Amino acid sequence: MKITRVETFLVPPRWLFCRVETDDGLVGWGEPVVEGRADTTRAAVHELADLLLGADPRRIEDLWQTMTKAAFYRGGPVLSSAVAGLDQALWDILGRSLGVPVHQLLGGAVRDRVRVYGWIGGDEPGEVGDEAAAQIAAGLTAVKINASGRAAPLPPPAQIDAIVRRAATVREAIGDEADFAVDFHGRITVPAARRLIPLLEPYRPLFVEEPVLPEHTHRLADVVASTTTPIACGERLFSRAEFLPALQAGVAVVQPDLSHAGGISEVRRIASLAEVHGALFAPHCPLGPLSLAASLQVAFATPNFLIQEQSIGIHYNDGAEVLDYLADRSPFAFVDGSIERWDAPGLGIEIDEDEVRRADRIGHRWRPPVWRHPDGGHAEW
Repeated sequence: MKITRVETFLVPPRWLFCRVETDDGLVGWGEPVVEGRADTTRAAVHELADLLLGADPRRIEDLWQTMTKAAFYRGGPVLSSAVAGLDQALWDILGRSLGVPVHQLLGGAVRDRVRVYGWIGGDEPGEVGDEAAAQIAAGLTAVKINASGRAAPLPPPAQIDAIVRRAATVREAIGDEADFAVDFHGRITVPAARRLIPLLEPYRPLFVEEPVLPEHTHRLADVVASTTTPIACGERLFSRAEFLPALQAGVAVVQPDLSHAGGISEVRRIASLAEVHGALFAPHCPLGPLSLAASLQVAFATPNFLIQEQSIGIHYNDGAEVLDYLADRSPFAFVDGSIERWDAPGLGIEIDEDEVRRADRIGHRWRPPVWRHPDGGHAEW
């Protein structure tokens, strides 16, 4: 069996899919994308394809090593994301060739369902509370909220009070049987995190995500030591080497993204590294169906898994939705706040190829918002 073709598809709302075809007609799909840099990632996929054409797709580890280490320059979000999508497609092909799901190839399932959470919008505490209550009423058992919009590096009392009030409102709205997580998106400084996060403890968030920027990972130990709330991070870390300092700092939850951190091959290893440090695994996934399917396959087979992010029905998917590119939507059905394990081969989903090719003709030019502080400094989005 040999790889004969690699194609990419730029599809709304902000995603990139890849399709890997073999000489015996097997096809695998993956989702390699950096949000806002889809065209750049697309070019990287086709550069890496030169290393794959003519190769046996079942030699996944050998091909992963070649894609990540054959050149002088390594890593970074673009290259790691390009590798991630291609790696997903190779696992998809291997599973299909053997007639088994990817989680079976990873050692077999350790659970029959994966708990999921949904991300909610809303700018005011009352709106956030209403949205959270609606998600719980719709069957989820956990949600995630933004801590705030643009925040000052050292938030004044009014901003601090607003952040705490959002958490209090959500806890009141969902009660004590459900969970909520708080995402700071790296928008505050280490001193601000040390001041703010302890104020959230009475509302018992499941975790606080990315309190500081990934380039300040060396300061995470100070944040961890300041609170009893579990600290999570990792959506902007792309390898075991980048996760190691965060784990050594004592983070409780790692959040590698299956479309950014080297795909199934590397994320599986990141999860194992986290297990060694007593940390839990909660894959980041605000993207499309292939990224979610890959995340779930790893989650089914990973002992230290905690909870899975997903963006089905999320408010900022404009122009297309996670389920729109599936020939069969049933694998992603929610049952009591979870997605149940299924045993279809490969990634376990069927892509509507006609719809993907039609969407690629439309394409997209999604770009992240550019936020500036009043003093002229840039803020995280």
